[in-house]
Amino acid sequence: MPALACCVDAAAVAPPGYAAFIAGDSSLPSAVPFSASTADAADSNSTHWSPAHSSALYRIDGWGAPYFSVNNAGNITVRPYGTDTLAHQEIDLLKIVKKVSDPKSVGGLGLQLPLIVRVPDVLKNRLESLQSAFESAIQAQGYESHYQGVYPVKCNQDRFVVEDIVKFGAPFRFGLEAGSKPELLLAMSCLCKGNPEALLVCNGFKDAEYIFLALLARKLALNTVIVLEEEEEVDLVIEISKKLSVRPVIGVRAKLRTKHSGHFGSTSGEKGKFGLTTIQILRVVKKLQNSGMLDCLQLLHFHIGSQIPSTALLQAGVVEAAQIYSELVRLGADMKVIDIGGGLGIDYDGSKSGNSDLSVSYGLQEYASAVVNAVRFVCDRKSIKHPIICSESGRAIVSHHSILIFEAMSATAPTTPAMNQVDLPFILEDLSEDARVDCWNLSQAAMRHETETCFVYADQLKQRCVEQFKEGTLGIEQLAAVDGLCDLVSKVVDASEPARTYHVNLSIFTSIPDFWSIGQIFPIVPIHRLDERPEVRGILSDLTCDSDGKIDKFIGGETSLPLHGLEGNGGGSSGGANGRYYLGMFLGGAYQESLGGVHNLFGGPSVVSVSQSDGPYSFAVTRAAPGPSCGDVLRVMQHEPELMFETLKHRAEEFCGQDHGNEGSHATLVRTIARSFHNMPYLVAPSPCSLTAMNNNGFYYCNEEDYNAAVDSGASEDEQWSYCYA
Repeated sequence: MPALACCVDAAAVAPPGYAAFIAGDSSLPSAVPFSASTADAADSNSTHWSPAHSSALYRIDGWGAPYFSVNNAGNITVRPYGTDTLAHQEIDLLKIVKKVSDPKSVGGLGLQLPLIVRVPDVLKNRLESLQSAFESAIQAQGYESHYQGVYPVKCNQDRFVVEDIVKFGAPFRFGLEAGSKPELLLAMSCLCKGNPEALLVCNGFKDAEYIFLALLARKLALNTVIVLEEEEEVDLVIEISKKLSVRPVIGVRAKLRTKHSGHFGSTSGEKGKFGLTTIQILRVVKKLQNSGMLDCLQLLHFHIGSQIPSTALLQAGVVEAAQIYSELVRLGADMKVIDIGGGLGIDYDGSKSGNSDLSVSYGLQEYASAVVNAVRFVCDRKSIKHPIICSESGRAIVSHHSILIFEAMSATAPTTPAMNQVDLPFILEDLSEDARVDCWNLSQAAMRHETETCFVYADQLKQRCVEQFKEGTLGIEQLAAVDGLCDLVSKVVDASEPARTYHVNLSIFTSIPDFWSIGQIFPIVPIHRLDERPEVRGILSDLTCDSDGKIDKFIGGETSLPLHGLEGNGGGSSGGANGRYYLGMFLGGAYQESLGGVHNLFGGPSVVSVSQSDGPYSFAVTRAAPGPSCGDVLRVMQHEPELMFETLKHRAEEFCGQDHGNEGSHATLVRTIARSFHNMPYLVAPSPCSLTAMNNNGFYYCNEEDYNAAVDSGASEDEQWSYCYA
């Protein structure tokens, strides 16, 4: 550790020996980092950095395989067909961003970030991989029935996601699961175009209207199963089915004793939120038997919890459920399906660990084999016909196909002063005697290499100076100088640069709500410049006026993320970013869109769907939608943007309409207000091509096209408003 000699005015009152320091010396000796040798640092800096280094640093092969990789240009690519993807079929995410964000005048789509990129080919591959895993396990173990999954629409209710799942799953009778009345209506409509044998599983708490809709779905020739979550629901099913003359198919959800201890296990176990106890199941059987409807009971459902960490826990739950299934067969129910619920986990951090909510210790094949083996074992022991195996895997199906891309707009630069910038006599000029003693003790601790003691005295010195500042006996310049001194001590003692704060054009509450609400961690990686060494570490701060609007936890237990500097952005071989710095949040296709709110009135991102093609860029944008405008999010909160515009328009006429020296300023102002309602709430990055300030009376527009439209004298204010909300 370097010696940090705190030099003070010799006339100052100080402990013995304190005046021995030379008065007036306002500098500190040069610091040498002590946490790593200079030789090691030099060797590290001289090492050639390659995309492979970045792939290892960000664990991309761990959490991203087989769908994400880094190409030779240092950009992240999507492998739409998983392991079957050929090299020329990989899709470069940076090229997607360029295509989507470039102005229409140069062939782009003119959409604003943040951006969700959906890759339906990945969605299709996930469905096919899950089906293939179960078919392989069934064949290998001689299982005498089949697998028939359903997608729980709560994971992502987006119309095009659900429609794609129904279309892609039709060849193997893949169905849907609903947990509310609107989800049921959605599922009914989509499955009209699906495989007629596909299951429509109706979960969740139910009233008479829900049950009526479910029975109507059966009358419409949809393969509907009403799963009882509460004992009282069976009475409604019996009553309404008789009125509609519909023979229902009924399932029961069992509360298992098997439970996993992670965050997602809270819905399982005897005291779980959902399902029936063994006592309640027996009462339901009795009611159905008395009503002559016991043959309608055909499905047993259970759910251990999301992100089941290991196959050992999975098998324990399936064995318990299969035992209940076999008992229902013995009691006379016409059982046909065992629904193992959700729980098929994904590896968010690439650790392949069975002791974390962020990871699982198995793959698709191990999962399927464990389920098939457990059901077969119990049924063979009981001499019961093997049931259809159904699962409700949502997270594992949709997580990979959706990527959230956002931009870092700026970063806080380190504020630690250099050694020769610390003016100690000036700092000590008005300090209290106790503060001067702290300064002396700090220097002594530094010379004795006492790291922890340095931090104690630095913190104590800052606190005393803050108190003096509050009392008015210390100026802001001296307070800032003390802060700089303490920051310098911290840097020298710690020998590492503190994490910078990167300000990102995003609302965490809207786009990554699980991080804020439950601490769910997703892999976040720069999507380009991965052929360059990331020279700093940073945390991410969003646009909201909220202290929780930050990401300071990352995979691998890290509290900061390796990042590239924003100065001279794009200097490496991974060009094409126009000086921008883009980050991607991966594996977020489940829950984030439906859970996101409008905190600070930031709406959702723009969305594009991209399919692999044989064109020069290996992709085609098949669907594109801009994110909600300012007007859209205002409507969510019951405001009326059209009336708000009229109010502001009249106000502009009252206060700005008398500017005879510049006849165009009033019209331009009104058009600018109208466009503000039309534009997304997010920031527009400054660049030579994105801001126009020539001959426009000082008003700024998102791009040149906006400027040209604004100065077009042929459009009236009303026409402009109509254009905005067309």
